[in-house]
Amino acid sequence: MTMGMIPQSIVGILLLMLLLVLLLILIACKPWRLCLSSSSRSRSSSLKIGGELERPLVSDDVDAHDDNNEGGRTYDIEGACYQNDGLLRAPRMEGLVHKPRLPPVSPHVTPQVDSLILEVVPDPVEDVSVGQTLKYSPLAGRLPDVQKHFRPENQIPNVKPGSQSSRLPESTAKVIDHQGSCLSLEVISGPSSGQRCSVQSTNASRVSVTLGRVSSDLLLKDSEVSGKHAMINWNADKKKWEVVDMGSLNGTLLNSRPINHHDPGSRQWGRPVELSSGDIITLGTTSNVQVNVTTKSETRIPFGIGMASDPMALRRGGKKLPMEDVCYYSWPLPDIQEFGVFGICDGHGGAAAAKSASKMLPEKLASILSDPAMREKVISQANAADVLKSAFSQTEASLTNYYEGCTATVLLVWTDGGKRFFAQCANLGDSACVVNVDGEPIKMTEDHRVSSHSERIRMNGIGERPLRDGETRLCGLNLARMLGDKFLKQQDARFSSEPYISEVVHIDQSSSSGCFALLASDGFWDVVSVKKAVQLVQQANEKEHAEGENPAEKTANALLNEARALRTKDNTSVLFLDFDTKFRSSPCKVTAA
Repeated sequence: MTMGMIPQSIVGILLLMLLLVLLLILIACKPWRLCLSSSSRSRSSSLKIGGELERPLVSDDVDAHDDNNEGGRTYDIEGACYQNDGLLRAPRMEGLVHKPRLPPVSPHVTPQVDSLILEVVPDPVEDVSVGQTLKYSPLAGRLPDVQKHFRPENQIPNVKPGSQSSRLPESTAKVIDHQGSCLSLEVISGPSSGQRCSVQSTNASRVSVTLGRVSSDLLLKDSEVSGKHAMINWNADKKKWEVVDMGSLNGTLLNSRPINHHDPGSRQWGRPVELSSGDIITLGTTSNVQVNVTTKSETRIPFGIGMASDPMALRRGGKKLPMEDVCYYSWPLPDIQEFGVFGICDGHGGAAAAKSASKMLPEKLASILSDPAMREKVISQANAADVLKSAFSQTEASLTNYYEGCTATVLLVWTDGGKRFFAQCANLGDSACVVNVDGEPIKMTEDHRVSSHSERIRMNGIGERPLRDGETRLCGLNLARMLGDKFLKQQDARFSSEPYISEVVHIDQSSSSGCFALLASDGFWDVVSVKKAVQLVQQANEKEHAEGENPAEKTANALLNEARALRTKDNTSVLFLDFDTKFRSSPCKVTAA
């Protein structure tokens, strides 16, 4: 009997386990959802309020809703359509809409919160197209601290070039004068830093300088900069320079403070804000422009001056190429009305030596020529060779750059008080100068590369190890003469700082048609011959110029554009002097570094 009951208990246990398994399957499948799905969908699509009004909680057509959102796309001033925020946003979840939406945050003010606000836009992320302005999202990265504090009214901030706040890579100078007021703009960071150019005007009340990515006076090749981003004007009533945002997409900061319209998406202009020396203008997030305003008595320069520079960073596949060229000029030298200096320094190993030399050389020349007897000697003998040699020697002795150096090309121009100009050049390195007189180009410099025949003869005559055939570098440098590089000069006596001094060129003001001087760094001469440069200048002079334009400035930019078109791979700087009487202008004195 016991044996008969055992199988029955086992069967009961098995049936109980089978029922338990079926119950678990039923719970997991939830078949009752099929019966409630239709009523659930209808209830989720609307909410009854007061039994009469229905409002959608989630739109059935999210795409249709957001396509009408004005914040989705923005139009630049040139009429191009740009995607605002899809480019820098994290991947979105389709159909998600957050409510309520917080007030918009200015694209240039970093939110002081730790939480992440997800904003979903239905349009798919589009690829960046050429010429498109990228909208900066504060979540994508923080704005670098350009200045920690805002500038109080009428107080000039103490911003020193080379400091952490102002010395982001590289440099642009644009010079404008108005009855002694000179405005200098220098791009100290961003893709276009390093360019230099100058503009002069005899009627500054009509001068406006545009900063932007397209057809602007100060051209910034930065995808976050609008085509016409900002403008600087002279306020004749206040006797002040003012900057105004032109309804840019990513806004404008002055010393880290927004000056654009409070609603950047509206593309409305901001209010004009006064500028002072040391101010930092930020366009987008990476392009910083330093402002320098000087008040000097206007000095009439009896010839046109144009200056232009470009680091040519994009010629190396987008690799950042630091700007090591420095252009400068001063007319007249301080307290010396008859003399002026024009020069280019091309640094290697950094820009420190070039910046120091470009500051010291004019100072040394002014100091030497401050002696009336020395000035009289130069004018009477029509030769300044001793002055130039002494200035180079004193500059080399004052430099403390052991591991950096630079080329130096200096053109000293003076007048005898009549209608004659005199020009004499001194140089170290491979930055060259050409003076064109009566249609005849005269080379004023000597090439001091190791590969130069004259330099090889000089170095082999010193008694050191003779250069081998095909050897084009000495201790890793392709130059044999330079300023600075004290360590290398201590290691190898073949390095020299003795400048080459040219003959004096006489220019008669009464018959100076077509006469000009052209100084340029090796980035220009590597791709443009002297003959081609003369042709480019002649072509530029044949063009008509609008009233108030500086033809010398136009010519300098035309020469720079030619080097750019020929894809030079080095920093390029051009300094152009036009002695033609019909192109004469009167800019203020300036030294651009």
